Amino acid sequence: MNIIAKPVNFFREVRAELSKVSWSTKKELIASTILVLTVTVIMAIFIGIVDLGLSRFLSAIFK
Repeated sequence: MNIIAKPVNFFREVRAELSKVSWSTKKELIASTILVLTVTVIMAIFIGIVDLGLSRFLSAIFK
């Protein structure tokens, strides 16, 4: 293969593979995004509370 045929072949294969992908609908994408953001906020609050509790606990012990 020459230097021009390799990239052309690569992009043809990429296009063929992308046509096989099962893309999400807009509704599924929005629902998944909301779920990820909600779980992220909940985990951030949980980790923040645990961190605050542990730091106060350790501060009280080592004072």
